[in-house]
Amino acid sequence: MSVEERSGGICELCGSSEELSAYEVTPSDGSDEQSVCLCKVCRDQIESGELDANHFNCLNDSMWSEVSAVKVLSYRLLSQLGRQDLLDMIYLEEDEKAWAESGMQSDDGLVYKDANGVVLQAGDTVVITKDLDVKGTGFTAKRGTAVRNIALVPNDPEHIEGRVNGVKIHILTKFLKKS
Repeated sequence: MSVEERSGGICELCGSSEELSAYEVTPSDGSDEQSVCLCKVCRDQIESGELDANHFNCLNDSMWSEVSAVKVLSYRLLSQLGRQDLLDMIYLEEDEKAWAESGMQSDDGLVYKDANGVVLQAGDTVVITKDLDVKGTGFTAKRGTAVRNIALVPNDPEHIEGRVNGVKIHILTKFLKKS
C-alpha cells in the first residue's frame, strides 16, 4: 500500500488534500512505513524550518496517529515549536522515541542557552532581563518583556531572533531567560 493510499488521500498532519506527496522521515530505510503523506504547506514549512505555530496546531491530533512515522514527525515538530504541553502527552514506544531523537540531533553541535544556562529551542518564550536599546528603531526593549516564538540564529549560539514591539530583532542570549 502506498503512503497516499494509507493516508486516505489527506495530509497526515493537517488533513489537507491539496498537492500531496510522500515525505521520508529520516533516518530511514526508505520503506513506506517510514514516510508520511504531506501537503505542500506542511512540507514547505518543514523543509524551510520556518514553522507557523498556528498551522501546526494540527499536531494536537496527528500525534495520536497509529503510524510510527507520523508520531515521530509530530514529536520532532512539537519539539521545534517548543510545545512542551503536547510533548508531555505524546506516547512513543522506545524504538519510536529513539528514531525521533536520532533525527533531531544537530549536525552543527550548537547549543543555545539563556543567561541561566537553560537550553533554548526555536519556538520558546523568553523574557528580557535588561533594558536594551534597539539600534535603528528608536525604542528600548524593556526588562521583563516576553518574546514569544523565538527563532535561533543559524551558526550563532549567542543570538536569537524575536519580535519586540512588532519589530523582528536579534537579541543576545545573555540578556534572556527562558520562561
